Amino acid sequence: MSKTALLLIDNQQSFYQRGYSETAETPAFEQKISQLIVGCQQKGIPLIDVFHVEAEGPFSRESGLVERLPFLHHQADKTFYKHVHNALTESGLESWLREQQITEVIISGLRTEQCCETTARVASDLGYNVIYITEATLTFPITHNGVTLSVADLRHHTESVLINRFAKIRTVEQCLQELE
Repeated sequence: MSKTALLLIDNQQSFYQRGYSETAETPAFEQKISQLIVGCQQKGIPLIDVFHVEAEGPFSRESGLVERLPFLHHQADKTFYKHVHNALTESGLESWLREQQITEVIISGLRTEQCCETTARVASDLGYNVIYITEATLTFPITHNGVTLSVADLRHHTESVLINRFAKIRTVEQCLQELE
């Protein structure tokens, strides 16, 4: 049994209502997360879908949008629903990971600097070894106080604040090689 699990965070159609669309980064993200999924499947690593849900709107289960993005065709080993930014708090995921004796999590999904980064921080604080695959995460530019941070800026910031503190930053290829 694997001591590692792949967390596929918020890869859901709800984001079509909140900015997920074809961007310059989308094709590379879709290719890399698909490659990561296939590689983990081949290694027997459990695939965990985590979906964000809210009481109403596009993130409500009743909306019909809390479903995998159309390009993803994997069969999840387990699915969890979260109501907060990180995947571990009150979703049931953390207790499931403990029951399965999983000690390492691979982070991927939407959005790089929000739910993925927050999950990495919480997982680290809970004692998990965290592998963060930035290229298998996706985000969108953010403007605040007249300053726009690009996708590259946000990715660089996330990697900078996580590396050697909360997570190992890896490419898909590096991650899969290290799991040999």
